[in-house]
Amino acid sequence: MMGAGKPDLRQFSSTLSRGRSFWVEGFWLLVQALFVRSWLPGSTHRRWLLRRFGAQIGKGVVIKPGVRVKFPWRLTVGDYSWIGEGVWIDNLAPVEIGKHCCISQEAYLCTGSHDWSAPGFDLILKPIVLKDGVWVAARAVVGPGVTLGEGAVLALGSLATKDLEHWGVFLGVPAKRIKERRISEAQEPGSCGRNT
Repeated sequence: MMGAGKPDLRQFSSTLSRGRSFWVEGFWLLVQALFVRSWLPGSTHRRWLLRRFGAQIGKGVVIKPGVRVKFPWRLTVGDYSWIGEGVWIDNLAPVEIGKHCCISQEAYLCTGSHDWSAPGFDLILKPIVLKDGVWVAARAVVGPGVTLGEGAVLALGSLATKDLEHWGVFLGVPAKRIKERRISEAQEPGSCGRNT
C-alpha cells in the first residue's frame, strides 16, 4: 500500500463562504428552477433575474434555456456573449466571461475541486476567467483556476486544466493547442455564429 493514511470524509470541513444567506440562496434555487433553467424561450427574463441576484450581465447577452448558475453573485458576463442550452456554471468561486464569448451546449465551468491527498478531502476553490472572444464548444470542461486567453477556442468535448493561450484552438483531454485561430474580415472578432 502506497499511502500511510486513508480517506476519512468525517474530517471534511468546508471553509466555503456561500456569499449570501441561506434564504437568498434557497430563493435563488427556486427562481432558477422555475425561470432560468426552464424551457421558456427568451433571454430577457434570464438576464433580469440573474442581475437581481447580483450577477453582472452586459448588454446583448443571450442566455438559452437550461442554463444553471450556482451563485449568480459570483458571475460576470461581458457584452454580446452567448450562453447555450444546458451550460452549467458551477461558480463556488468567481467566473468572469468576457465580451463576445460563446459558451456552447452543456459546457461545464467548474471552480471547485478537492485535495485528494488530505484525509478530509479538503475543498479547493479557484476562479475561472474567459477573456474576450473565447469559444467553449459543446460539452467542453473548464477546470478550476483556468484562464482562457483572448480568442481561444476549447473544442468539442475537450478539457482545459491549465491556462490556454490567446488565439489558439485547443483539443483533447487534456486540451492541447492544435492550431492558431484566425477570424476572417467578414466576421466580427469573437463571433461564433447565432446557433449556440
